[in-house]
Amino acid sequence: MTSFTLQQVADITGGKVEGDGNATVYTLCKIEEGVKGGLGFLANPKYTHYIYETAATGIIVSNDFVPEKPVTTTIIRVADPYSAFAKLLAFYDNAAKPAAVVSDKADIAATAVIGANVYVGAFAVIGDGVTVGDNCYIYPNTVIGNNCFIGESTTIYAGVKIYAGCIIGKHCTLHAGAVIGADGFGFAPNNGTYDKIPQTGNVIIKDYVEIGANTCIDKATMGSTVIEEGVKLDNLIQIAHNVTIGKNTVMASQVGISGSTHVGENCMFGGQVGLAGHLKIANGTRLAAQAGLPNSVHRENTALIGTPAIDPAIFMRSVVHFKNFDKIVQRLNALEKSSKNLTD
Repeated sequence: MTSFTLQQVADITGGKVEGDGNATVYTLCKIEEGVKGGLGFLANPKYTHYIYETAATGIIVSNDFVPEKPVTTTIIRVADPYSAFAKLLAFYDNAAKPAAVVSDKADIAATAVIGANVYVGAFAVIGDGVTVGDNCYIYPNTVIGNNCFIGESTTIYAGVKIYAGCIIGKHCTLHAGAVIGADGFGFAPNNGTYDKIPQTGNVIIKDYVEIGANTCIDKATMGSTVIEEGVKLDNLIQIAHNVTIGKNTVMASQVGISGSTHVGENCMFGGQVGLAGHLKIANGTRLAAQAGLPNSVHRENTALIGTPAIDPAIFMRSVVHFKNFDKIVQRLNALEKSSKNLTD
């Protein structure tokens, strides 16, 4: 991290310094793991006791923080410590990015158009007819197929593969190993074998989307697989052909969405959620981890859990019965035996 004075940190976060504004910090740290030259933050009250013993040079606190005893470190007061620290992390992340240079080891087609202030790493391949917007970062070993479009200020980390004709919006982040635009899983049975159905579409990723490492988004059979603005996808997610993911929906690791399913806006899916194909999922749907969904969800802001996914209250009552299932079976067997003896 480049060194900053605490006054500069306050200027970045919109805070006010109490203490030595000229003190220098060069790293970010947790308040409980504070070191000299480190900058931490206090957002959770249960960590308050650490502020009286931390070795950190500076701590970001809320405007309403009232110390119960002397604080030896410099503090920076802000409206929201968590948001301010997140802003500082973003600032640090941007400062750590490489200089805007194009490696002479990159393979860029003559017909590609590369914007201003773009970084392209070694062994990256950029195909014919590709457009890369201003202020993009294309890390080493990335492959961008012919006629793709990459919007401004998008970051594509090492080893990402983007198939021909795909469109990536501005301010997106694609983490290492993501594959955008591979063939959808389309095969037609033919006398015991399978004929491949050509996948002729593409993937469209709108603005401010983040795609996790090794996540795969398949192109459409025809038309487009669409990831709308603000979507956040974790690592190891599979999005099948012709799927649409609505605005600001978030999905944790290992979610699988089958083909032609339409997921609404502002949905939240836990890890390992699985959806069948050709479903419609209403806005605001919340699916707990490992939920399996065979049917559409029509009511907005529905919460579901289990496989097949059901109402959480019903699920929790069912779990209690399931844990006692063996005892219930034993009781039933005993009752049947007793009834038989009475009959005899």
